[in-house]
Formats: sequence, structure tokens, C-alpha cells
Amino acid sequence: MSDGLRSLTEAEKVKLCQERIGYCFVNESLLLSALTHASGAVNRLASNERLEFLGDSILGFTICEWLFKEHVEYLEGELTQIKSAVVSRRVCARVSRDLDLEECLILGKGMLQATSVPKSLLSDVFEAIIAAIYLDGGLAPASEFILRSMQVELQQAVLGHSIGNHKSVLQQLSQRDHGAAPVYRLLSETGPDHSKMFQITAEIKNRRFTPAWGRTKKDAEQRAAGNALAELNGEPAPFAT
Repeated sequence: MSDGLRSLTEAEKVKLCQERIGYCFVNESLLLSALTHASGAVNRLASNERLEFLGDSILGFTICEWLFKEHVEYLEGELTQIKSAVVSRRVCARVSRDLDLEECLILGKGMLQATSVPKSLLSDVFEAIIAAIYLDGGLAPASEFILRSMQVELQQAVLGHSIGNHKSVLQQLSQRDHGAAPVYRLLSETGPDHSKMFQITAEIKNRRFTPAWGRTKKDAEQRAAGNALAELNGEPAPFAT
């Protein structure tokens, strides 16, 4: 944190924060409370701790609702895994740092001497700001802020879950929508025994999807399932040959 930013007034930090989060408060005192760490507050009730408590719940609800609506292919356990990956304190701290919220914090003199702000404080202020936006403008702007600022983290969490899991997702979709499991058919294999390549296609009730190559049958099946998932969503096959 630079000396110049340390010397900003509370009003200047509130203004700076609004620019960085892309939300303009009607009641700026809510944001002031959200930015105030216990070390810089008159008493703990004047700090951002209560707002952090509320913001944590709003964050969890928003992510759960988005996952429920956007990823109908996942079961409850898988949704829980993705949600847990996104709403962790580590991720909240990273998003907070990406928004440069560190420079907007209102801290006590002892904390100001530190060269950097602890990750826990960055996570806390992000959740407190979510609550402040909710109290100021309602759920819609709070959710919009969450999804906008956490878009990359959400995409990475979903992608990380789906990699190597195409077959499982296709199995669930096929059973739910068609009442039958997908079938994987070997179309071709090539190369010497020590370095074979396999071409496999996924098929659901006589509908054959774009085949895919892999160095093992298992790898080719995963890629073929990925092609099928994409085509079921009206998208081009990512592993087309």
C-alpha cells in the first residue's frame, strides 16, 4: 500500500471504492462501514464484521442460484463442490485484490504499518461490500456485482470440475432426457502397438455424435462425450477430427 493511498481521507476511499466496484451508493455510510476494519473502528459494532456475516450468506445464495439455473446437468453433490470452490475465503481474497480493494480499507494505525494486508481482511471486506450493496439497493445489484466480479473464478471452477468428467455429465443428461445410457463405439484404431490411437464416437438412441481420437480408449471416450455434450447444446464439437 503506497503512502499516498494511506493518506486518503475516508470520503476519498469511499469514492475510490465505488469507482472500483462499479456501484454508486445512495447511502454511502453503508460502504463506509463495509470498508472499516475493527482496528480502525470506534468499536467492533462500527466495523464491517456484521456486514461480513450477511454478505457471506448473500454470496453463497447467489452462486447457488446461478449454478442451479445455468448447469442443470449437475447433481446436488457436484453443485456443492463447485460452489465450495468459488466461495472460499482464498477466492474472495483474490477477487478483492483484483479489484484493488486493499487501497480502500480503513485500518487502525498498527495495521497501516504493514507492507500488505492479510488475505483474511481482503476476504472480509469483499463480503462486507456485498452486504452493503444489498442493503443499499437490494438483491439484484448485489448479485450483479458478485457474478460480474467473480465471473472468471466461476468459469474456472466449472471448467475444472468438468475436465475429465464429460462421460459422467453425458450419462446424467442422457438418462434424464432420453431414458437411456450413452453407448461408445470404436470406429478405428491406428499406429503401432506401443503408440496406438483410437477413434470413438458416442451414441444416444441411434443418434451418433462427432467422433474423437485419443491415445487410450478411455481418453477417446472422454473426448467423444465432450463432443456429444457440445452438440446437444448446439455448439461445435471441441474434439472434432
